[in-house]
Amino acid sequence: MSGYQGKKNIPRITSDRLLIKGAKIVNDDQSFLADIYMEDGVIKQIGDNLIVPGGVKIIEAHGRMVMPGGIDVHTRFQMPDRGMVAADDFYQGTRASLAGGTTMIIDHVVPEPGVSLVAAFKQWREWADSKSCCDYSLHVDITDWNKGTQEEMETLVKDHGVNSFLVYLAYKDVFQLSDSQIYEVFSVIRDLGAIAQVHAENGDIIAEEQRRILQLGITGPEGHVLSRPEEVEAEAVNRSVTIANQTNCPLYITKVMSKSAADVIALARKRGAVVYGEPISASLGTDGTHYWSKNWAKAAAYVTSPPLSPDPTTPDYLSSLLSCGDLQVTGSAHCTFQTSQRAIGKDDFTLMPEGTNGTEERMSLIWDKCVVTGKMDENQFVAVTSTNAAKIFNLFPRKGRIAVGSDADLVLWDPDMTKIISAKSHNLAVEYNIFEGTEVRGGPVVVISQGKIVLEEGTLHTMEGCGRYISRKPFSDHVYKRIKARSRLTELRGVPRGQYDGPVCEVTVTPKVMSTVSSVKTSPAKQQQQQQQQQQQFTQQPVRNLHQSGFSLSGAQVDDNVPRRNTQRIVAPPGGKANITSLG
Repeated sequence: MSGYQGKKNIPRITSDRLLIKGAKIVNDDQSFLADIYMEDGVIKQIGDNLIVPGGVKIIEAHGRMVMPGGIDVHTRFQMPDRGMVAADDFYQGTRASLAGGTTMIIDHVVPEPGVSLVAAFKQWREWADSKSCCDYSLHVDITDWNKGTQEEMETLVKDHGVNSFLVYLAYKDVFQLSDSQIYEVFSVIRDLGAIAQVHAENGDIIAEEQRRILQLGITGPEGHVLSRPEEVEAEAVNRSVTIANQTNCPLYITKVMSKSAADVIALARKRGAVVYGEPISASLGTDGTHYWSKNWAKAAAYVTSPPLSPDPTTPDYLSSLLSCGDLQVTGSAHCTFQTSQRAIGKDDFTLMPEGTNGTEERMSLIWDKCVVTGKMDENQFVAVTSTNAAKIFNLFPRKGRIAVGSDADLVLWDPDMTKIISAKSHNLAVEYNIFEGTEVRGGPVVVISQGKIVLEEGTLHTMEGCGRYISRKPFSDHVYKRIKARSRLTELRGVPRGQYDGPVCEVTVTPKVMSTVSSVKTSPAKQQQQQQQQQQQFTQQPVRNLHQSGFSLSGAQVDDNVPRRNTQRIVAPPGGKANITSLG
């Protein structure tokens, strides 16, 4: 498969220079035969009969496919949860990513409510810089909305290369924001030129359903999916699309798990909305029937939110929508916990830490479900596993493309390779694999990351901490060209007309006695306004003496001094004469 060109005593370090000969180069828009020369982690030449320096390691492709390395747009490695930490950290997680053909990941920063976004971002950078085996970038989740959040978002975009923020419609009283807060966040994201990501579930309904199901005595993993029917996912997706349309903000739905949620995205796109959908390894490769397994540990391993659909035809349906372009990108949402960690929810499913594996299996699963079945070709496969993500998050053409000047992140792909997924052979720390026993066709033979061979002949050659943080600029052309055009078209203008000078009816507005109970999370723009309104209500509303009665034993009433109104004949009663034939 490989060998050295030139003298035999050339040291191993010269393998930074690589030449792939006889490759079928597969990009998202075309495939062609050529050689690829890489040096210093960058593609330097593409063509036939290349003139290259001596001491170059040669990989003979023999006409096999070479494609851009995968981009896993959604991971949650080393995720903290109530004092625990996810089983796969940045080393174990990125190592597994590389084993599956993924050469870049985008992880999620999840600040605890009240913790600075910038401080949380720096913490994630510290973890990833010391452990990551491949290039990475970071989304930042907005878990709280207060006066300082907007300034921190601006800092992250301008100084730290962040161009995507996620909000939660779920996890009531923890991460969930109100619709008005999300409207404000989306407006800020649009002005910053970033992408608004949404975890789409109706948190209020889920909270009520969880309470009801626990009262019924259902405490196991099946309670998780029963409390989160797919309608709550679809409703939240639709609400997100509505708010994004009103704010003219690009929208990205993470973890598309059900048919109905995918349909909402597809319909919104047909109507012209700028919205992207991200099915994950789990929703494309398995289903939610496992929640009813008699084996508690197995059922618990599938707990994630939104949950896997109990409808076993869902993976095939989602793969069809991914193949036709209604869904555009794929992530893994890889966030694994050991059975002992999940067992804190053994008597209450709401306490169970959530997440599934999928970063190592993602590309092979999609090849098997979509390309082998004839739903998509090799170019579409590159689009949904790499290029579309690079375009949306402004990494293109550095990532997601085989071209001169692009990063040397490449995968030599064997479409005929077969593999049975198993926890016994996977490259993860977690002891259970949700795809256990699944046979997949197609996989990586050689993986090149930063111009170095990291997988060859089934053996990983990874180095802890060599991954680079990749900064992402705002205003991605792929996304914002349409947003800018819409902003010009949708400018609101009043109708020029003369001033009304007719009679105006006088009305008395009675303020509500009950003051509205504000949410724990109150948007900064409305905090002062609500306080002022409440003060006005208390000062303006007359206080009634409840000890003074309007009734007297003498028969006198408190309203005796009010003159009585004479009876009146109603000529045309409300509702018209057809309702009442005669009165008076």
